[in-house]
Amino acid sequence: MKVKLKIVLAVSFVILFYIIGNSQTDDQSNGTYREIYIKKNWDKLDTNKDGQFSERENKRRWKPLKRLDKNADNQVSYEEFSSLQIPYLNTGGERKLNVLYKETKKGNLYLDIYYPKDRKVDQKLPVVIYTHGGGWTAGSRHGAANASFNTVHTALLEKGFCVVSVSYRLWENGGETSMRDCVIDSKDAMRYLSKHNETLGIDPNRFFSFGDSAGGQIAQMLLLSATETLIGDPSLASYTYKMVAGVSWYGPCDFEDISLFNHDDSSVSKDRFGPRITKPNTKPKEKLALYREMSPINYLHKNSAPLLMIQGDKDTTIPVMHAYYMKEKATQIGAPVTTVIVKNAGHNWRKVGADINPTREDIINTTVDYFISHLK
Repeated sequence: MKVKLKIVLAVSFVILFYIIGNSQTDDQSNGTYREIYIKKNWDKLDTNKDGQFSERENKRRWKPLKRLDKNADNQVSYEEFSSLQIPYLNTGGERKLNVLYKETKKGNLYLDIYYPKDRKVDQKLPVVIYTHGGGWTAGSRHGAANASFNTVHTALLEKGFCVVSVSYRLWENGGETSMRDCVIDSKDAMRYLSKHNETLGIDPNRFFSFGDSAGGQIAQMLLLSATETLIGDPSLASYTYKMVAGVSWYGPCDFEDISLFNHDDSSVSKDRFGPRITKPNTKPKEKLALYREMSPINYLHKNSAPLLMIQGDKDTTIPVMHAYYMKEKATQIGAPVTTVIVKNAGHNWRKVGADINPTREDIINTTVDYFISHLK
């Protein structure tokens, strides 16, 4: 009897553990993932490993984190940093957070899935896949819940879209990860969604892409490159999807013509992002092929899914010439590309000299309306 009781208790514990584990997977805004997130980000902040983070270690990061300095000693301890809340969209609808979609040597990759509040049973939803910016070196999928992106995604959820924010491997100087891996990971995320479309309640034939800066380039690549290209995880390779439309905020379209990155009248062109496309062991003769492979403009054709590019005319990071260049080719071949040029706008829609025109609100509305206009 004692043996049977022990077996029953053991089985019950396993079942309970399974239930709890799965419930955390659905909406795990706290728990194991949060601990990993805090530790990983702290290791990047505390560069001198003295257990404190201060302005002298990273001025840019100090500004938003200064609020965590509860004892006003001009530094943030690990305990204070641990109070940081991970940003997630709070829309009142169902969420599946920290969903593991891929394992890599550099770490596990996750995505967050947000559903509209009025989601119906057995309804297959269209999906907007968001790829974050950060120069392929920084940022995270949690940016989906920040600033203008929060507004865009909340509006899309209200219109019946499912929103998925994706993590991808980041480039490190001298490391083995390149821009190509960023794109491959993002495409694998879509293949994962396609594989599990029935249980996730999404329609793999109605995928949309959206991203900013580096994420804008990835969004263009997701939209324009064929499903079967840039394969990563072999177990996901056979799963397909259909792209409907995409929006790129200040994302580059071409890396071969480096003059497109000149934001002034300089005759000297600088290859700003070349090291992020190649790897340390890349041979010179392979360089051009990689530049072309990572240039969304090379995948544009007459029957491409529609693309909206919104660029600032004062952007010195990704100059407005990228939008003009893409539109010029689209016109030549009859491809569906629309451009909106924002006057007086730098990167991230920063005001340069005068108020931006159209306004940030207009940019958001144009983005949302574009997705809605292609919803079938």
